Amino acid sequence: MSSVDSTSQQSNVVEKKKNHNKYRRDKPWDDENIDHWEVDHWDEENGDKLTGGSLLEESSFATLFPKYREKYLREVWPVVTRALDKLRIGCELNLVEGSMTVRTTRRTSDPYVILKARDLIKLLARSIPVAQALKVLNDEVHCDIIKIGGLVRNKDRFVKRRQRLIGPDGATLKALELLTGCYVLVQGNTVSAMGTHKGIKEARRVVLDCMANVHPVYNIKRLMIQRELAKDPKLANEDWSRFLPQFKKKNVKRRKPHQTVREQSKPAAPSGDGAGAGGGQGKKKKKSYTPFPPAQAPSKVDLQLDSGEYFLSERERKARKIEEKRVRSKERSQKRREERESEYEAPP
Repeated sequence: MSSVDSTSQQSNVVEKKKNHNKYRRDKPWDDENIDHWEVDHWDEENGDKLTGGSLLEESSFATLFPKYREKYLREVWPVVTRALDKLRIGCELNLVEGSMTVRTTRRTSDPYVILKARDLIKLLARSIPVAQALKVLNDEVHCDIIKIGGLVRNKDRFVKRRQRLIGPDGATLKALELLTGCYVLVQGNTVSAMGTHKGIKEARRVVLDCMANVHPVYNIKRLMIQRELAKDPKLANEDWSRFLPQFKKKNVKRRKPHQTVREQSKPAAPSGDGAGAGGGQGKKKKKSYTPFPPAQAPSKVDLQLDSGEYFLSERERKARKIEEKRVRSKERSQKRREERESEYEAPP
């Protein structure tokens, strides 16, 4: 009995789930007035410093750049060096290997600034101007490099969709920048975006949808509606799905090019009594309806019975085939001979 009671007690313990929130105490950061998305600046004057005074290990990042960026990077590298020296980050431009490298030094105090320097050289390699790329060193600015090269297999289709993202005279890209608050640059097989986390997330969504054959205009319209709804304090905590447009994908059948060309090449139907004769040249004639099925095609055995070949022996059949083949060959050779001789005949 004691063993049965112990097993039942154990099963009851397993069935009861632990409620971790029952004895949870309020933490100092559980306050509605605290903005958890706020980025605190690193300020050494206010007491921000590393434990031990410096970093224990050196961290470095390197990235390759294309050949056409070599001339520009050589010209602006002093500007990059001065900007990184203020943050106590070392940098190197290797023209032989075609690479840029950033690394921490013994004087580096901010542990996160090396990741900002890594983003800087990535943006410089993707053809972003140095004045714009240096803004990523600020704590409020972040970046994202969206790879679009492998999203569309067909090269022509990829070029069209990438151009659709840019728009006529860059109008679509400019509208996207205004709505997301990000700097967006389309270059080759990548799209670079700089801005806040929220803006970068929206920009990435628009770019990926465009590569998936969703026109950017639909997403731009959605962003414009969300921007107007955010201004109304009554709708701040409500669901916006009823205000946003729901676009359905439609498969519209399009005429194939060869069908269009064939229709254009057809002669125009003459008016009057000749309309039936002239207009029916390209169309097939309708067959008259008969309730009887079509006649059965004769089989191979039926054809042999009609020609008498069925009653011949195997040897006689082979001899007949050889004879027919010889006759056909003789006719072809005679025809070729006449064609060759006709070249030497004098014109009339």
